[in-house]
Amino acid sequence: MITALAAAKAYASQGAMSIGNIGSIGGGETAKGGINFGDLLKSTMTDVTQASKTAETKVAQQVAGKADLVDVVTAISSAEASLETVMAVRDQVISAYQEIMRMPI
Repeated sequence: MITALAAAKAYASQGAMSIGNIGSIGGGETAKGGINFGDLLKSTMTDVTQASKTAETKVAQQVAGKADLVDVVTAISSAEASLETVMAVRDQVISAYQEIMRMPI
């Protein structure tokens, strides 16, 4: 099982943490050229979905006898790591939200 720290390190090594100005949650690019948070989230979810579809395709190819077992295991491991990273980031976001909601006004 991947820990939250390992997920954050993997996320940072992808370059997502060094994007500069993240911008607002709304649509479009920010004035300073930073990446919009909504676009970043959408891109990440698209990547996770694509990794899952690739793994499913490799499994189907293996069943048909057209793929190497090593390729199948690699694709499944990649999809699993992507999903665990997204889940760890989600858990941290929920935890931060709950912490904010507990703050007195």
